[in-house]
Amino acid sequence: MLSQVVELIEKKKAFAITTHIKPDGDGLGSSLGLCWLLKSLGKDADVIVRGEVPPAYRELPGADQIRDVSYLNGKYDAVFVIECSDLERPGIEGLADAVTVNIDHHSTGDQFGTINWIDPTASAVGEMIYNLCKAIGGRITKEIAECVYMALVTDTGSFHYSNTTDRTLKVASELVKAGAKPAEISGAVYNNYPWSRIELMRRVLDTVKRDETGKVASMRQTLRMRQESGAIDGDNNGFVNIPLAARDIVAVVYMREIEAGKYRVSLRSKGSINVAKIAEKFGGGGHRNAAGLQVEGDWDLREAELVGILSREIEAQEEGDAADKR
Repeated sequence: MLSQVVELIEKKKAFAITTHIKPDGDGLGSSLGLCWLLKSLGKDADVIVRGEVPPAYRELPGADQIRDVSYLNGKYDAVFVIECSDLERPGIEGLADAVTVNIDHHSTGDQFGTINWIDPTASAVGEMIYNLCKAIGGRITKEIAECVYMALVTDTGSFHYSNTTDRTLKVASELVKAGAKPAEISGAVYNNYPWSRIELMRRVLDTVKRDETGKVASMRQTLRMRQESGAIDGDNNGFVNIPLAARDIVAVVYMREIEAGKYRVSLRSKGSINVAKIAEKFGGGGHRNAAGLQVEGDWDLREAELVGILSREIEAQEEGDAADKR
């Protein structure tokens, strides 16, 4: 709970902050925003991650101080774990032996923390960091504003996903007043890609197809596509949302080959189609309109299975809506 987080910060001195491996804008923006908040309160704080910081986030204040580690080392009173479904997600050993604070806005994760602060109503963990700053009496500095705004803009899809609320926009407004520059931050995310992304996109979009209903789209990314395009992690960010731009498409299945017979799957939907519940059946999770999972086996069969589940979910939803109108 928020009150427990505030109490811990007030009583302790040294903290580490981490997020999931292959971090995104919410994970990194929230981690850095929290780090700046802790330092403004006279605390010692380090952001630690497994792997490199993606190019889009390297200009965030404090990004050059992020440490790439595989094992938790250092005398920390507690470790904040940002936007992770479990303690394995950061890819850092030793977290199980530490006092951990689990901060997330996904309701599908494990309650693994010594303290668990979960708020599914928040558009992003960044929104929660803003609330923490207010609750503890901190000041929204320019550095905090820039980092938290990055978290908001990426996890809301530039404020056009369904998780965007009036509260989200009010927080964004306060961040801009504190010094965040929307055009610069959005430009770092959406106008800063290498050409390898275009090459990969061309190959992936060549696989797009619709099911018989015309309402579910699917597409694939093979290991060979990645190799031929020279792509790196993150070059495919946002691909899953492209088919949703078509008026008739209600849901998308995007499968990415990670090794022979093993695939990461991104699910997206419009309206009330809950892809998080579908992902949970396969050990994944996420939000109502954006979720992920991992599957193994025959590519065609697993794709057909997921497309079929989504198609039936859409049909059931439409029948229910029709019945409500009668």
